[in-house]
Amino acid sequence: MSFPGGSTALAAAFAAVALFVFPSPSPSPSPSPAPAATGGRTVYVAPGGSDAGAGTRAAPFRTVQHAVAALSGAGRAGGTVELRGGRYAQRVSLRNVSGITVTAAPGEHAVLDGSSLTVPPGGRSAMVTIADSTRVTVRGLDITGYRTDDVNAMPIGIYVHGGDDGVRITGNHVHDLGNHNGTRGSMDMNAHGIAVYGDSAAHSVRNLSIDGNEVDHLTLGASESVVVNGNVDGWRITGNRIHDNNNIGIDAIGYEPTLPARYRYTDLNRARNGYIGSNRVERIISEGNPAYYSDGAYCNCADGIYVDGGTHIVIADNTALRDDIGIEVAAENPRGAADHVTVRDNQVRYSRFVGITTGGYCDGKEDCGGVQTGRSFDNVFTGNALRDNNTDHDGSPEFLIQYHESGNRITGNTVCAAGGGVLLLGTVARSDSGRGDTVDHNTYAAVGGTARGMQWGWHGTTYTGWAAFRSGTGLDAHSVLRPHC
Repeated sequence: MSFPGGSTALAAAFAAVALFVFPSPSPSPSPSPAPAATGGRTVYVAPGGSDAGAGTRAAPFRTVQHAVAALSGAGRAGGTVELRGGRYAQRVSLRNVSGITVTAAPGEHAVLDGSSLTVPPGGRSAMVTIADSTRVTVRGLDITGYRTDDVNAMPIGIYVHGGDDGVRITGNHVHDLGNHNGTRGSMDMNAHGIAVYGDSAAHSVRNLSIDGNEVDHLTLGASESVVVNGNVDGWRITGNRIHDNNNIGIDAIGYEPTLPARYRYTDLNRARNGYIGSNRVERIISEGNPAYYSDGAYCNCADGIYVDGGTHIVIADNTALRDDIGIEVAAENPRGAADHVTVRDNQVRYSRFVGITTGGYCDGKEDCGGVQTGRSFDNVFTGNALRDNNTDHDGSPEFLIQYHESGNRITGNTVCAAGGGVLLLGTVARSDSGRGDTVDHNTYAAVGGTARGMQWGWHGTTYTGWAAFRSGTGLDAHSVLRPHC
């Protein structure tokens, strides 16, 4: 599973970083919302119903799966499964169906509760699974309780995979589930809130919408709250509230073994042509997560929003608060890259480590963990507002440029540090970090800072003072320094 910063060794490497830079995004397409499932009849389900009934409001079915079967199959046009209020200790599979909506009855609280269910060993399983289907909507459900301590099992709230077209996941509450295995330092325990794996090379997951959900209090191990991974082409993650989880909030991934080996390092195996917009991602913290324990400490390396090997993605108008890292654009796989990502008009505050960062977390040297990661290039960071980040006060900057990073644009951002000694922008201590970047038209300020005392970092050198930074680097020629935030 993808994990920003990787390990405590990486966190230590970040702390040793020598300078930091600030964000500006690059344009990418914004796919249209997926079409809603329409047509067909409505059948009803209630906790006190019977599968021998007619499925009407007066004589509802008891199981959701029976209701789905009543609307799908040869000669059936799909329709709506409406869940009356109450608790359902049931998993639901929507496989090879078309035109099906599963929704809570208007004004009623329908809960899919997995607390009494056994999570099968040996990989992914979910309370709601959607596979190889078209025009499917899951709306307004409360999904909770699906958990395990089996390191080999991966519980998921809502899981989409195969080749799907027009899936909508909207208005659900996915919470209090996950993998509670406590093996410190192991990256083998995993869980997701909402997961989309494009694992079919023949047919991408496309026209996907994940909108207006709340995803919280998840125990995720090495995995993510909301993720699109692999052959997912044309998607939107918008208007969600994601909070109080112990690993990444939103992630768009490429280059994992999601597709067969022959496709792994192709663009087919990258989340692409996506839009991450108007989400609120808050308190995404890896401290206490056993997967991130190493050398006697926890890594503060959970991203609010992360692109790990994705391409042609827009991240816009989001709010990231009190996460370990606000927004990251990088590639963990050494053969991978994050490119053509636009990060614009986001608010990033109170991150424990850094506000925004881009580039791989190590270049193979021992001081950053001795591993190789991928590249970041042709990305844009613009119009973002970073303020009061690095609340751990470890010397890290508001905006950090990491390894294997080049040719990005960091323009038109506003960066306000919590104090005069906090780096506003910085690179890791390598001369090639930031090579060919455009850094200009930004606005900088620091609480209690002065033009002579504020600090920036570039290519392993820390510059104290606005004039020294600009003359020493040639950057930010048209940028502005403000006396206060």
